[in-house]
Amino acid sequence: MKKDLKFYKTLFMSTFSVSAFTFGGGYVIVPLMKQKFVDTLHWIDEDEMLDIVAISQSLPGPMVVDASALVGYRLTGITGACVALLSTILPPLVILSVISLFYQAFKTNPVVNAVLKGMQAGIAAIIADVVISGAIKICKSKNTLSIFIMLASFCAIYFLNVNVIWVILICGAFGGILTIIQNRRKVPKA
Repeated sequence: MKKDLKFYKTLFMSTFSVSAFTFGGGYVIVPLMKQKFVDTLHWIDEDEMLDIVAISQSLPGPMVVDASALVGYRLTGITGACVALLSTILPPLVILSVISLFYQAFKTNPVVNAVLKGMQAGIAAIIADVVISGAIKICKSKNTLSIFIMLASFCAIYFLNVNVIWVILICGAFGGILTIIQNRRKVPKA
């Protein structure tokens, strides 16, 4: 899908601004990306955004970078992935470079420590919002298998202390098997 320079500029500025003004990474960026790419720009739908988040969780590296690259790739292939990737890593790179120059001053500054503590509370609220809205969407779907997987994953992690990586791998394998079964049912037999 060929896009013009204006499209790439919008993609660059969108992922740049989401990356630049997000503290905490990971799940914090999900509602911001959804608001930008699903609600505002209408480039992808909500289900695609959830798929991108699920895939980016299972990839190595920061979820923010993975999700941005996947959005860019979904929109225009390799070029979009490169633009989104560059614009996502640029803000933290610049910010960390500047902060490293003044590390000693920031390290002991009580104002900076208080601001960071306040950000932790905000990040916790955003993550709770993502989890609750995702759970509500799964429950509204009334898909008993999805509800069972959600509850089983929660119980395995919270009560049985199963490593999250194992839960992601098992759910990914289970999802792959279900997709293969569903695709075989759809293919007409000759």
